[in-house]
Amino acid sequence: MPLTAATDVDRGNPPERTPRISYVDTHHVRMPCRAGDVAILPGLMSTKISLPIATLATRGAERLLRGHPWVFRSDIATAPRVEAGLVDVRGPGGRKLGTALFSPGSEITIRRLEADPDVVVDDSWWERTLARAIARRAPLASLTTACRLVHGEGDGMPSLVVDQYGDILVLQLLSAGLETQRAHIVNALHTLLKPTGILARNDPSVRTREGLERTVEVLAGTVPDTVQITEHGVHYLAALRTGQKTGAFLDQRDNRALIGSLARGRALDCFSYHGSFAMHLARNAEHVTAVDVSAHALERATENASLNGLTNITPVTADAFEYLREARTRGDRFDTIVVDPPAFAKNRASVTHAMRGYADINRIAMQLLNPGGLMFTASCSHHVHLSDFLEVLEYAAAESGRSMAIRSITLQPLDHPMLLTVPETGYLKGAILEAMS
Repeated sequence: MPLTAATDVDRGNPPERTPRISYVDTHHVRMPCRAGDVAILPGLMSTKISLPIATLATRGAERLLRGHPWVFRSDIATAPRVEAGLVDVRGPGGRKLGTALFSPGSEITIRRLEADPDVVVDDSWWERTLARAIARRAPLASLTTACRLVHGEGDGMPSLVVDQYGDILVLQLLSAGLETQRAHIVNALHTLLKPTGILARNDPSVRTREGLERTVEVLAGTVPDTVQITEHGVHYLAALRTGQKTGAFLDQRDNRALIGSLARGRALDCFSYHGSFAMHLARNAEHVTAVDVSAHALERATENASLNGLTNITPVTADAFEYLREARTRGDRFDTIVVDPPAFAKNRASVTHAMRGYADINRIAMQLLNPGGLMFTASCSHHVHLSDFLEVLEYAAAESGRSMAIRSITLQPLDHPMLLTVPETGYLKGAILEAMS
């Protein structure tokens, strides 16, 4: 059902840089998350036009042939002298390798969109490709009113993110090449889904490296500051313009429901932010302490708790590391603990420091568990692989003096696909641990 919490500020026509949207009824799907109703559009006849040619060195061509869409500047034999946009990609000897996004100022200069050299990347291509991605989310329709519709490379659309919050779409265009496709993408999304508003959260720092402005702007329709979302029966407000990521952490949806279903007794939610884990915990635990360094974030957590009629959550403004150490000193114990920190490893150079951070916070959390207690812990650092994360947990368990068993290992949900040939599509890993003694 469309939400009505729209503001008057954004009413009116889209900005001039976006062409007027044609509200076509063909393949119309009413949100939210009715992905199963989206028709997979048949191939449409399009006129093949001549594109600038980028010729790859052997290593760049082999990378594409192995299933990875990126080609770095150093692996291009001859680059066209053109602005960002679409290019025809060729391998050594002139072998046609498809059509790609070209970002001349980026280290990742080529991002392949289409492997078939005879297929035109145009409005019809974007409609077909987006329709396939949306249809893949059909199983989520009964679980949530918010999901990721496009996970960049994971859905064959490099550097594009599209998240759905009720009848609102929030997108991110994260490369200079993709920015040239903005109108095609917006038109296709309107044709397929008829959202009441589309917001561009083009504020990630990666856009600076692409030579692009960092902006937050309404591309079409009306976009409220917040939208109420329901996931697994829990309601919360997503802050579309100012919240983390595109408004909420959609990738932890399944993990919140999982640990919430197992929660009991006295619970602790570290790095609580807007209280998404805390609310799931509170449905089964006697009491939840929600800890976050941001008092402003905890104000939203309190508001979210009120939406759900939950009165057993206590917000605590504190640094999670300091709170855990003080709780250990006080002799506090918990039956359920969530440790969901921000990404400690922003790049490869920070991995060693990040590993120490993960080991430290997990070690103390393990020491606070009652015998038989459960703990969910996660890492959203792409540069910390699953094997590294499990090694950290092993070390933390040994240092904690507790006997810890792995109940389950979790990865990303359905709407954040991880491709085996594109490891960059995977970043989230978690574990549910049980204190055996």
